[in-house]
Amino acid sequence: MFPLRDSIRSRHFPVMNWLLVGANALVFLFELSLSPGGRETFIQEFALVPTRLFDGDLQAWLTLLTSMFMHGGWFHFISNMWILFIFGDNVEDRMGSFPYLLFFLLSGTVAGLLQVFVYPTSLLPTLGASGAIAGVLGAYIFLFPKARVVTFIPIFLFPWIVEIQAFIFLGFWFISQLYSGFAALSLPSGADMGGVAWWAHIGGFVFGLLLGRFFLLRPPPPPPRRYYQVSDVYDLPPEDYR
Repeated sequence: MFPLRDSIRSRHFPVMNWLLVGANALVFLFELSLSPGGRETFIQEFALVPTRLFDGDLQAWLTLLTSMFMHGGWFHFISNMWILFIFGDNVEDRMGSFPYLLFFLLSGTVAGLLQVFVYPTSLLPTLGASGAIAGVLGAYIFLFPKARVVTFIPIFLFPWIVEIQAFIFLGFWFISQLYSGFAALSLPSGADMGGVAWWAHIGGFVFGLLLGRFFLLRPPPPPPRRYYQVSDVYDLPPEDYR
């Protein structure tokens, strides 16, 4: 399933969400400008390598932050930024710009720490914004469970475009992460399974779901009002806010 858009309209321009997309884009373009050897050195220096956190190198702990602005390729970058573009603006709309930035960074940090906890001896670099974005998704499913997500479902030669409620779409996504995470644990090379940091996704999502509410500064909008025109009665489209 691939999300195309959601049904929630932001009341404020998502400045911080766009800045986060821009920061990720700048770092990714910088990565592309490097030679293959320079890119490898850059990844080893600024990506999260779990075992380095226990080597007494304090600078390695900074990679919990730097790694969330790095990506391993075009598909990795575009898919992450697309998800952030669709869901991040609404979460920022309820939190405000600077609380949203703090929430994003903490989500990514918690996501990285869980990945380190599960694979403490791993030498594989972990990079990408998906852990922080998973936190955004966790907050979204709490704030807008009844929002509708327009979704592209490729089914053989007859692709479908359907509307799915957010708690179903994101709930299915989270269950798939749990399944993949536990499946990876059952393998000797579990950390290598698909090259995906499943437990970072799980950690970020749970953090956003449970703690995202503490970053809310803006109240939800009032419920839709009824309008009367001659003999017709109609409601404004629901905004699906809590």
